Amino acid sequence: MTDQATAPYVLSDQTREKYRKISTASVATALYKRGLRNQFIQGVKPVAPKDEVMVGQAFTLRYIPAREDRNLITVFRDPGHPQRVAVETCPPGHVLVMDARKDARAATAGSILVTRLAMRGCAGIVSDGGFRDCDGIGKLDMPAYGANPSAPTNLTLHEALDMNVPIACGDAAVFPGDVLLGDKDGVMVIPAHLAEEIADECLGMESYEDFVMEEVLGGAGIIGLYPGTREENLTKYRKWQERNGR
Repeated sequence: MTDQATAPYVLSDQTREKYRKISTASVATALYKRGLRNQFIQGVKPVAPKDEVMVGQAFTLRYIPAREDRNLITVFRDPGHPQRVAVETCPPGHVLVMDARKDARAATAGSILVTRLAMRGCAGIVSDGGFRDCDGIGKLDMPAYGANPSAPTNLTLHEALDMNVPIACGDAAVFPGDVLLGDKDGVMVIPAHLAEEIADECLGMESYEDFVMEEVLGGAGIIGLYPGTREENLTKYRKWQERNGR
């Protein structure tokens, strides 16, 4: 029997909904307070901006440089090809995260594979390499984040090798089960063991920043307001919370 203390983290629907109200900027600040400075996936952007944020646990795929004698077009006929298996294995509600060594000269997936992920109920896809068929990918409701559009097949540069192992993606370490949060700015990686406390802390941060924005739009200065170091501002915030139910 698995010891409860070592059981894998499972993102609850309640915590997922909390993250839908949180920005990557707030998460970056909360993680920085804990000494974690490199959790933002560098060099990726939404294929098409979505109004709803991406939230899900990581299911990973690692690419290595392609070697010509191993990556003929016929490898896709193999039912065990790791790229295809990853698309069929990534659990619903999870995010497929791909390590392409930040090389966007060839695609790591195209619209058919990404559409299959969406049809299976996955929460998104992230690659520090390229995608092909970006127009079709961008029309899906499921969020997708990548580097640059790439027409060449992955086989020209990448060999899909390992699934659900620790990887690098855009200079961030991603472990299976980590929580991925993606918005219009990009993608943050939240270590699984911090996911609950980060969600709770960031909800409070979002609330205060909404209050601050209202104050700034009303002409207030930021000294003593952002951060809130003056008691009169904190008193105003508490009253704002009461009025707004936050």
